[in-house]
Amino acid sequence: MSFFQKMKIIMGFLTFLMVVKLSAQDITGSWNGMLKVQSVEIPVVFNILKDANNYKSTMDSPSQGALGLTTDTTVFENRVLRVEMSRLGVVFEGTYKEKSIKGVFTQRGIPIPLELTKGKYQQKVKPQEPLKPYPYISEEVFFKNPKANNIKLAGTLTIPRGVNNPPVVILISGSGAQNRDEEILGHKPFLVLSDHLTKNGVAVLRYDDRGVENSEGDFSTATSYDFADDVEAAISYLKTRNDVVDINKIGLIGHSEGGMIAPIVASKNKNVSFIVLLAGPGITGKEILLTQSRKALELSGLNSEDIDVNMKYSSKIYDVCLDYNDENSKQQMQHLFNELKNNSSDILKAQLTDEIIQQQLKTLTSPWMLTFIKFDPKDYLSKVNCPVLAINGEKDTQVLPKINLKGIENGLNTANNKDVTIQEIKDLNHLFQTSETGSFSEYATNKETFSPIALELISDWINNRF
Repeated sequence: MSFFQKMKIIMGFLTFLMVVKLSAQDITGSWNGMLKVQSVEIPVVFNILKDANNYKSTMDSPSQGALGLTTDTTVFENRVLRVEMSRLGVVFEGTYKEKSIKGVFTQRGIPIPLELTKGKYQQKVKPQEPLKPYPYISEEVFFKNPKANNIKLAGTLTIPRGVNNPPVVILISGSGAQNRDEEILGHKPFLVLSDHLTKNGVAVLRYDDRGVENSEGDFSTATSYDFADDVEAAISYLKTRNDVVDINKIGLIGHSEGGMIAPIVASKNKNVSFIVLLAGPGITGKEILLTQSRKALELSGLNSEDIDVNMKYSSKIYDVCLDYNDENSKQQMQHLFNELKNNSSDILKAQLTDEIIQQQLKTLTSPWMLTFIKFDPKDYLSKVNCPVLAINGEKDTQVLPKINLKGIENGLNTANNKDVTIQEIKDLNHLFQTSETGSFSEYATNKETFSPIALELISDWINNRF
């Protein structure tokens, strides 16, 4: 073999090694890992792209329902990846080695070890989630809302087999953009609920919120009253389906915000035969926000002085929202936030960054929030005469059970409603999971999606009446 042939082979081999080395350091794609905080595991995903010579990325927190969060900087040099996201106070820095990136995830000064591996995060199926084939009919359906420019809403109608003209319920989701399964933190409560009800002889219509997944419309500009119009459209659709359900036995099941929408619809629609309120509000929107905020701060371990200061200013801010008048009101709220920051301890002050305050102002002045703060459920509960089941979990920290169930009871008493069942269920949280504290942090890690006790209570209550 000549010298030039040997050199050609050597150069080819070196070129091969360079290609392997470069491809081995290709960090574009999805990288996922688990943040371990005490006994809780929180999945984190970085989605990395390369544009010319620059990297950019988004971050997902699947268990918290946060996807596609834009990061500020993404740098990969000398096998070290650094990602920063200022609005959440997040910095990740790790070293690439043998198909993994091992480093530290820091949020607001708190460091947590994190090792990333390449590949998409695979959400584990929760034990209660039903698997196909289902022992009932499952039909994809569409219906239009004439009050909203005929937007088309997409859903699923499940029908029991072997049951003639079963009663049918419409599921109404809680606050936030929800799909037909009310999917949250890896759970699908409405899929589990609809599966249970359909297996127990009750047909179910559940649908994607407007502007979510396969439904048309704009979710961001809608209020609870707009969502009530969507429910009305669902009722009108079911009235055309006397081929599979009893159109004289149409009920509503609303969870959280859905539990305030159901009475809105039932108070003026005689086609509603019954309603089930799952953690529905019985007090005003302002009171809901104040009680849930105090409970959340107590669970966080914040001292009582800081909690009292926070509640004082929160109440004043909500009062401005009650009489909101565009820019003047916004300036008042900004002033109150600044006062809150100045009168808070260093711990709370560190959380109230200018960016966080601006985000809060944007949320508080949205059409949905302004409507919610003013909402008083007794205005509608006092006009509901159909049978009502209202249940809540003992450990619900978002819609506190005792004060809200009492408010619901008082409203229905005003209506002189003769068929009312109200029950607080031991150990259940806002999602109707069996829980220890009811805190938000337990939602994702809980293997239970929906308490069997609550499921049986709902289906038995409906079947005993229809």
